[in-house]
This record gives sequence, C-alpha cells and structure tokens, in this order.
Amino acid sequence: MTNSSPKESNREEDNQSKHGENDQSFSTDDIHVDNKPMDTVSIDPDSNRVVFRRDSIVVDVDQRQDSTAALENNENEQSPYEEVAANVSNKDDPSIAVLTVRSLFLGVAFTAILSFVNQFFWYRTSPLVIGVLVAQLLSHLAGKCLEKILPKKNFKIFRWTFSLNPGPFTVKEHCIITTMASTGCGTAYAIDVLTIQRLFYKRTMHPGIGIIFVVTSQVIGYGMAGIMRKFLVWPASMIWPANLVNCALFQTLHKDKDNEDDGKTEDGKSRWKMSRLRFFFVAFLCQFLYYWFPGYIFPVLSLFSWICMIKPDNVVLSQVTGINGLGIGSIELDWNAWVSFLGSPIVVPYWAQVNILIGFVVLAWIITPAAYYSNLWDAKVLPIVSPQVFSTDGYIYNISAVLKPNLRLNETAYEEYGEIRMTPIFAFAYGISFAAIAAVIVHTILYQGKTIVKQFRSSLKDNSGDIHAKLMSHYKEAPEWWYTILFLIAFGLAAIVCHFGELMPWYFLFVAVAMAFFFLLPTGIVAAVTNQSIGLNVITEFVAGVAIPGDPLANVTFKTYGYISQNQALLLISDLKLGHYMKIPPRAMFITQLIGTIIAGVINFVTADYLLKTVPNICTPENPRWTCPGANTFFSASIIWGAIGPVKMFGPGSTYSSLLYGFLIGAILPVPVWLLMKKYPNIKWLKHIHFPIMLSATAIMPPAPPGNFPSWLLVGFIFNFILARYARAWWKRYAYVFSAAMDCGVAVGILIIFFVLQNNKIDFPTWWGTGGRTGDGCPLSHANYYGVIPTKRSIISKS
Repeated sequence: MTNSSPKESNREEDNQSKHGENDQSFSTDDIHVDNKPMDTVSIDPDSNRVVFRRDSIVVDVDQRQDSTAALENNENEQSPYEEVAANVSNKDDPSIAVLTVRSLFLGVAFTAILSFVNQFFWYRTSPLVIGVLVAQLLSHLAGKCLEKILPKKNFKIFRWTFSLNPGPFTVKEHCIITTMASTGCGTAYAIDVLTIQRLFYKRTMHPGIGIIFVVTSQVIGYGMAGIMRKFLVWPASMIWPANLVNCALFQTLHKDKDNEDDGKTEDGKSRWKMSRLRFFFVAFLCQFLYYWFPGYIFPVLSLFSWICMIKPDNVVLSQVTGINGLGIGSIELDWNAWVSFLGSPIVVPYWAQVNILIGFVVLAWIITPAAYYSNLWDAKVLPIVSPQVFSTDGYIYNISAVLKPNLRLNETAYEEYGEIRMTPIFAFAYGISFAAIAAVIVHTILYQGKTIVKQFRSSLKDNSGDIHAKLMSHYKEAPEWWYTILFLIAFGLAAIVCHFGELMPWYFLFVAVAMAFFFLLPTGIVAAVTNQSIGLNVITEFVAGVAIPGDPLANVTFKTYGYISQNQALLLISDLKLGHYMKIPPRAMFITQLIGTIIAGVINFVTADYLLKTVPNICTPENPRWTCPGANTFFSASIIWGAIGPVKMFGPGSTYSSLLYGFLIGAILPVPVWLLMKKYPNIKWLKHIHFPIMLSATAIMPPAPPGNFPSWLLVGFIFNFILARYARAWWKRYAYVFSAAMDCGVAVGILIIFFVLQNNKIDFPTWWGTGGRTGDGCPLSHANYYGVIPTKRSIISKS
C-alpha cells in the first residue's frame, strides 16, 4: 500500500505485485524452490558470500555453493550469492530466439488483456488484480500452441526476413512476453486523478491530454530507471530477490519435466497423476462455474454477514458483525472478495499472515470499537467504518461547498461549513501509515543496514565481475542516451499536460521529479537487497500540501509525478534485473518495456473512460457492485491533503494532530524486538515479528472492509500452515497454480456476466440472496451509532 492513504497503500501493493503476485515483502515462496523466511544478512569476508537467515524476506536455499572456489572457466562459475546461484542459470546461448514475431504478438496480447482486465476490475466493490504469474503460466501454454500451429515459412518485407515460427518456444521469448505483460499488471495511478476529476470535481479533460498524462506518469520513471542501471541492475550485489521466484518458475516450465520433481514411486513412475497444466484447467473450470453464484445468482455469498442477518435492525450488532462494519463472525465465500485488497493469501508466507492477524485484531477489534463507542472525536455521529470524510454533524462532506469555481479552497466558506471529520478507523489508518514509513526505515537499518552499505560499496567497485554480467557483456547495451532522450521527452510532455490540463502549475513538476530522482537510488538499494519498499507518497503529499495549499488536483498530480515516478522506476528496474538474470539483450528489453508501458497506459485510459461513461451510478452507494473503494479513498485523500491541507488537518491544535506521533511510534517499535532477538537468539519466534508488514497491511482499512480480513486469513491458514506443513509436496507442486487458476476463473466469469448479461440490463431476479440495497443484507452497518445513514448536506452559503 502507500503510506499515506489506505487506498494508495493498496495501489502500491498492486503495482509491486508484478513478480510476486503480491507485495514484494511477502515474496518468499515459489513453485520450485523451498524458501523459508529469514532474519539477517551477513557477508563472509573470506568468501564474500551472503548468508541469509530467518527474518529477511529473501529466498533461503537448501543447496549451498562455495563462491570462492577457484573457477577454471565460466561454465563452472556461479554467482557469489547462493540464492541467485540456486535459481538463475549460469549458462547462456546467444543464438536462442528472443524478439520474434511470436513473442511480440503474445507480449502485446497479454499486456492488452491484463491492462484491460485489471483496470476494469479496479472500480468494482471487490477489485481483482491479475498478476504476472498468471501471464507467465498462460503465455507458456500459448507459446507452445503457436509453436505447433504457426507456419514455419520465411517472409520478407523490404530487407527484413522473418518467420512466424522460428522453432521451439524459448525461455527468452517467454521472458520477453512476461516482462511486457508485467507493465499491465497494475493500474496507472494517474487514472484515479482523472476519475476523481470527472466524478467528484465535475471537470473533464480532453482524451488526448488524458492519455498523455497517463503515459508520461509511467514513462518518466522508465527514463530514470535506465539512468540508474549501473548502480541497481548490473552489480551482482543488487539481487532483487522477488525476481528469483520468476526465474525458478521459468526453470520449472522450460527445463524440468513436468513429473520429474517431487519424487517418484519405487517402479520409477511419477507419484502424481495430474500435470500442473491439467490441474490448472480443472481448477479454472470449477472456479468459473462456481463464480456464477457469488457473481450473479447469490451475491450475498461475497459479503455474508450471517450474524447481522439474525437481527438486521440492531445498529450495534450491524456495526460489529457486518462485513462493512468490523466483520466479527462474518465470512466471504468468494475468491474475488478474498484477494481484492491483500492479494492472494496463498503467496503470503504464514509467518507474515500472523503479523497481519495481530495488526488487524489490535486495530479493528480492539482500538476501533474502544475509540468509537467512547465517542472519541465525536465519532458516534459517523459510521464505524467508512473511507469517506464527513462534517462535524455527521453529513458526508460536500467539498463543492468550500471550493471556488477554479477548485481552490474558499477559506470563508470553509470556516462557515466546518472542518472535516474521519471515522476513527480511517484516522488511525493514517497514523498507522505514518508509523509504517518510520518502521520500515528503522527495521531496514537494524536488520540489513550493514549489508546494504557493503553491497553498495561492492556495486561501486565492480559492475562486471559476476558470471551474469560477463554473459550479458556479449550483447549490445542500450545506450544511456536512449533513456535520457526518453526522459526528456516524457518530462516535456508532462509539463504541457500540467499546464493545458489545468492539473497543477507546470514548474512544480521540476520539484516532484527531482524528489523522485533523489530518493530513487537509496530506496532502490533497499528494495534490491531486502525486498522492502519505501514509498514517497506521504512526503510528496506533505510537500504539495504546503507548497500548493488549497488545490486538491494539484496535490494528487504532484504526488503522481513524484511518488509514482519513483515507484514505477523501481518496478522497471526490477524488470531490467529479471532480463539480466535471463540473459535478454538490453536493447530488446528497452523495446519491449517501452511498448508495453505505452500500450498499458492507453488501454487503462480507454477502459476507465468507457466504464465512467456507461456504468450507471458508478462509484456511488447506489450501485453496490461498482462502489470504487479505491477511487473514493483517493478522493478523500485529495480533500485531506490537497483542499484542506496537512497544516489544517494535522498541524498544532487540529483534531488529528496526535496522529503525527505515528512517526515516532513506528520508529521505536522495531528496536525492542531487535534488542531482544540479539539478547535471546534461541527464541525463534522473535525473528518473525515484522512491524513494517504488520503496519502496512493493517493500514489498508479502509478501503478494505475489516470483514475482508478473517476470510483471507482463514484461507491463508489452510494453505500455508495446514497444507504447507502436512501436504508439503502437494503444496509445492500445485499451490501457485491453484492461485493462478482461481484468478483466471473469476476474471472470465466476471467479464462474461458483465458484457453478456448486466451490460444488457439482464439482472438476476431480486431475492434474499442478492443482499438488498447494500448487497450484504446488513444495511445498518453503514449507519452511525444512532441508526442514521449519512447523506450529503446542501451548501449553506455561497461565500
């Protein structure tokens, strides 16, 4: 998630899920290699070999190799980092096909599909993100099919000769497709700016300017990524552990026979009766058929507040047990609901889920009800959970009442209308976001600080000594001026968009991009070594709120070009490292990343524009299936940080000034645990206490309803504790494939239901199972303590 608003936190998780199907800090397991959570990282001064232990969220490998042995030739040379040596091949065949018509076709196809599907689902009440793992699995199948059916005849256009089928589908073609598809795995952050501009601020932008805004917000980071390659990609010490999951899967799909792993019976036959591919299709079909119930026939299964339904007219019971309340006793029977905010529970290791459980229970079931029912901040006039902002007397805050026609804050009207109020859980989510920023910095310094410094020094000394860099030296490098020209073009277009799109004064773009560039190297080193991501959105929001006060659109635009440029650069650098590991020619990576980024941005815009024009009552409570939790939370953030500003919201004497102590609390929390771990190294569970995960995952409430967490944690417990412990071989073989099949089954089911039925106004007859007006059968979970569901108050004055 981002560390400023709960929605943004969720968006950051979505964008960081490119190579782990989830937040990179959770990526510790993969299909082929048995990974374990670890603790600290130390370098053996004699062998210069990294030894990973229990708490560092990097990949631990059983196989160990001596990186200091005298190596006679490159065929025997390995990476000095054993987790890399175990997952990445130390051989390369430059003659293998890479950038072929086949790989470009599939790359563009999967980029288009993923960018459309993920943008389409982003507006739904239960968003669904199809991660790169799905594209990696399905593109392998598609590549093998094209290998068999495409003609092998050569074609000639002018001087170029090519074949539609150059031979066997190669791992490098597969990597090109996966890298291109990864650009469509997240939705462009700029889309939310355009969404709130149109729906809530009632201002539209020319489609051409909108597309340029979306594309430049992504491509500026790409230009910066290329400039930082010498520090963050080429050195062996910059590991980027999440990519090892993809490398292991590539090895599994291309080099391992489907039944060679996980053992054989005594007569030499495979112990498994079903291949991973067949398992995928069986699971996909089952999920597709089942989804018709929660997705169309029986929607209340997605939000099953069964305790509330016993007495739905009881306000407190509704608030405590409703899915959209605190969710105690509620359950979700829908994969789409489970993965909407935290991603797939199957790819999150169990120790991380325990951290999330603790944070969730403390915030949602202890602190929030205590604060609400004790009437902290006059909370009883508000719902117990909501991503919206309210007036002091409990109405939904009508932001148009305090803005001038140019969308700047009208101080006189603001004084008359009154200040903003947030529900306690929303306010605490901001405080926890502040704490998460400080916690991840302190945790990283304590647990990996020495390693980061040593590996950074190593990166400055040697960019070509490791075996993978030597193998990559056979290919022509993409010149740095390519990236520089791309950056300058994107920056110039962004300045034009800011000015003519009336988003923010164009000269503030220099400040936003300078902040992103300044923080890119240190945050990139942290991500490359530890898998921990440090977002800039709190910093960019603060800076924009102070520098451009009273301007909500300028605030979110500044944040987009500051925070997202840095975040996008890190994701693209991670892709470049994947290409480095897989021995993809750098110029091929440049072409595919750029093409994929532009295609994904355009499709994001077109999809969003279509939905905003055609879905009735989108992003409002009147359409319970399209409530846009992310966009609503983003709108609230634009009011809090932009229209009103951080000084009025969190400054001295303000209602929520005490939330700033979150920075101090977050900085302190990791220290006692680290000291105890040093003093009592034999107490193993101390090494699994991870406050950055505990805080960042908890702070996504809202937009995530608290009722989402119990079901997600239950599924995680079944897969990553029971099955991973008592059916380990099955879990290693099928768990990730099952997760990918569930995502695909839901995606296909939703698209068919929407375009074939709902888009043609063919709805299932209303009955008890449709959940009533709110979709959960528990309408008073949206009400305040007095049973009143808040509405908008009309404008009092036109001051």
